[in-house]
Amino acid sequence: MNSNPSSQPIIELRDVVKVYSTAAGDFPALKGINLQVRAGEFLGIIGKSGAGKSTLLNMITGVDHLTEGEVLVHADGSSVSVHRMKEDEIAFWRGRTMGVVFQSFQLLPMLTLVENITLPMDLCGNFHPKRSRERALELLRLMEIEEHADKFPSLISGGQQQRVAIARALANDPPILIADEPTGSLDSVTADHIFELFQRLVEEQGKTIVMVTHDQSLAPRFSRTLRITDGELDQADLAEADLRSGGRRKK
Repeated sequence: MNSNPSSQPIIELRDVVKVYSTAAGDFPALKGINLQVRAGEFLGIIGKSGAGKSTLLNMITGVDHLTEGEVLVHADGSSVSVHRMKEDEIAFWRGRTMGVVFQSFQLLPMLTLVENITLPMDLCGNFHPKRSRERALELLRLMEIEEHADKFPSLISGGQQQRVAIARALANDPPILIADEPTGSLDSVTADHIFELFQRLVEEQGKTIVMVTHDQSLAPRFSRTLRITDGELDQADLAEADLRSGGRRKK
């Protein structure tokens, strides 16, 4: 685990509010979230179903519109206000800046594993027939499933599919990974292997990872853990995190 992430925030959420309009009236999914994520952190956000975990990630990635507030990302030498970009700008920026890993893998069944991984390169204008395949094979080697490179997703296990999904998220070498319950549908042994992969990406490659989960037992394994309940981050957790980060900066 990276025990000394940079004090420089790479992600900032300022008074983020998300309200959904429903037949029963307005539903506040997020209630004024303020959060800083430092570069090199493995941040875990833990909460029950319906607490606002996935909505929070959608605000960070820009896949859904916020109601109020601002999300800033400071990466690759630039600062971006995510929700002030146009839709096509957000998609292109996200493809280069953030890798997203889902619980349901979301691999395209008609593409081989290599083709699934090279697709984000193509969408971001980074595709080169030889170099992109080499990059995909390198990532499959990192995930320890290179021998399955030319198979279709249906021919490998769920745990292997999740490894491919992580490789796909890394295709454009983004500084940030966003993971939405990535171990939720896996058995405990496979889930542990996936979690170890994330830890290695933080320790060895300096990635910043924000992961949401309902699994309380994972809390000690993150470099920082926050809890979300009814659309609000637990202020006690935030205060403890600020104290710890302050202590690191004084060293």
